[in-house]
Amino acid sequence: MTATSAPSRGGPLGTLKKIFFPVAPTYLLMIIPAILLFTFFIIYPAIQGMFYSFTNFVGYGTFHSIGFANYKAALSDPTLRDSYGFTVLFAVVACIVTNVVALALAIALNSKIKWRSGLRTVFFMPMVLSGLIVSYIFTFIISTSVPIISAAIHFAPLESNILANQHLAWLGVAFVASWVAIPGAIIIFLAGLTGIPTEVYEAASIDGANAWTKFRRVTFPLLFSFLIINTILSFKNFLNVYDIVVGLTGGGPGTATTSVAQTIFSGFFNGDYAYQMANAVIFFLITLLFAVFQLSVIRRRGGGL
Repeated sequence: MTATSAPSRGGPLGTLKKIFFPVAPTYLLMIIPAILLFTFFIIYPAIQGMFYSFTNFVGYGTFHSIGFANYKAALSDPTLRDSYGFTVLFAVVACIVTNVVALALAIALNSKIKWRSGLRTVFFMPMVLSGLIVSYIFTFIISTSVPIISAAIHFAPLESNILANQHLAWLGVAFVASWVAIPGAIIIFLAGLTGIPTEVYEAASIDGANAWTKFRRVTFPLLFSFLIINTILSFKNFLNVYDIVVGLTGGGPGTATTSVAQTIFSGFFNGDYAYQMANAVIFFLITLLFAVFQLSVIRRRGGGL
């Protein structure tokens, strides 16, 4: 007897379904609405904004194309250069402070200490507060309480309100933004710490490693991928800082702490719609370059996400 191949299930109709519906229709029903919403609220506005950046559109009425005039004006605008300088400097400093402090606190909260669960709750409280609310609270603390305490202990650098100092206001913004971002970074680091087997530390102890050696040789290498995640997420969020700046300084003194996001948003209501759209496109490209640079560093270090 010769073996005959079994007929394909479904016949021609089944073949057509595999061609036009390679996945089950149920999955399509779940993913298509998300794709449509993402396209309507993210992709379409982005494309429309890029189109307006090549026009003289002021937000209403008629408009006509002006080519790259908005981009040329943005690249030669000293006010925009200052906002980019502040934003990048602030993002770098806040990102470093956030990850260093979060890593130290995560290691402390992961150790066998008393009231560990309660302390974790305390450190995570900033996550439930609005950035504007936190800014208003710290505005009072930095402008009123800190100078009084500093004067009492004769600490001259903080006897005056640093938020009113053109050269020091950015430090106050970086401090508050880091305070808000640290709890989220702690959660990611704790997820990594709980995944490190205790046997690794026991073996290091048998080899005579002290606490610093364990951190340098065991903890930090095993947490490197989590550090990468925190660095990328925090740096991206700090580049887009808006509410913290508005609540603390409003972009002042003068324009010393005006972020790029604040410049773009405020320009929409001052007849600079197309001009700020060009600024937004430039900011997007710069952010994309930072992301590509971070990914290239990760690949060179052999890290993975």
